[in-house]
Amino acid sequence: MAGALRILLTNDDGVDAPGIAVLRKIALELSDDVWVVAPDGNQSGAGHRFTFGRELEAKERDARVFAIDGASPADCVVYGCTHLLKDRLPDLVLSGVNNGQNLGDIIHCSGTAAGAREGALQGAIGIALSQAVDYIHGYDVVWENAARYGAEVVRQILAGADGRDTFYNVNFPLGEPDEVSGIRVVPPQRFSRSPFRYYQSQNPDKFFVAVPETPMPLDRHADFEVLTRDRAITVTPISLVQTDTGALARLEGKLRLG
Repeated sequence: MAGALRILLTNDDGVDAPGIAVLRKIALELSDDVWVVAPDGNQSGAGHRFTFGRELEAKERDARVFAIDGASPADCVVYGCTHLLKDRLPDLVLSGVNNGQNLGDIIHCSGTAAGAREGALQGAIGIALSQAVDYIHGYDVVWENAARYGAEVVRQILAGADGRDTFYNVNFPLGEPDEVSGIRVVPPQRFSRSPFRYYQSQNPDKFFVAVPETPMPLDRHADFEVLTRDRAITVTPISLVQTDTGALARLEGKLRLG
């Protein structure tokens, strides 16, 4: 397959983050036409933000590797798709590999997910990849599962992808590669409430926005539990079509003035 795919890579941890080096190795297993456009620093939690009203600058760090100052992942994908690779658009946009899992409602604010979403909006197949970490004990991230299984998972998604109205959110579990139980296609966890909370800093009058605890209950068949309890690679297809068709049918013809 080498040379058949044009692949654009981005992330939200920054161009120098170890996860994008892992992602580049994954991409090179799929093609030799691989390009990197990533923020020059950490943009975690940026979501699908665009930088309006401020000039951006892209700097070539290496052959086919570009860093953009203060850019979001979505900015980077726009630059890659509509300028850098405008002669031939990428077939595939890979975003990650993120340092930490992106699960459930957290997908909405994830810059990693936004990179894949913007890739799909630009006409490519978009796939976000994240490597789970142990937040409780604070262990360093181990990239082995993403590195070992990343290309295989992407190949299988590509083989089953249908159209461009979907992007895919992939998470690799903790543990050794031989402990991975398989690949599961699962829905995202819909939490009972937003997991984001005010979190008091040790500095007076300062605070963080953080996820201090996981809202309960959890769906045993959704991404959160399947990743953490079953140690399976989770693949979640997410539609770009956001219309609530049930609400549309209920409200159609019932809203009127006067």
